[in-house]
Amino acid sequence: MILISYDISDDKLRNKFSKFLIKYGRRLQYSVFEIDNSKRMLNNIMCEIKNGFEKKFNQSDSVIIIETSENCKITRFGYAKNEENDIIIMD
Repeated sequence: MILISYDISDDKLRNKFSKFLIKYGRRLQYSVFEIDNSKRMLNNIMCEIKNGFEKKFNQSDSVIIIETSENCKITRFGYAKNEENDIIIMD
C-alpha cells in the first residue's frame, strides 16, 4: 500500500490534487489517501506530481508519499476498523 498525505494551502489546487488522487485510490482522511502498491502506479503518480503539480506548490505546501511493505503492521480503530473486512450483501 502507498499512503499519500498532503497539506496544500490554495483551495483550488488542493481540490484538484484530491481529485487527481481519487483516480488512484481511496480517501482515508481528508488529506490522506491509500493507494494499492505497484511500481507502475507509483511512477504515474510521481510523474504527474512532478510535471503537473510541483511547480504550482508554494513554500508552505507539502506532499508526503509513504511506501509500505508486506511486513508493515497496520492497526485500525473506529470506522477504519471496518475497512479491513469485506462486506457481502445478498438480496
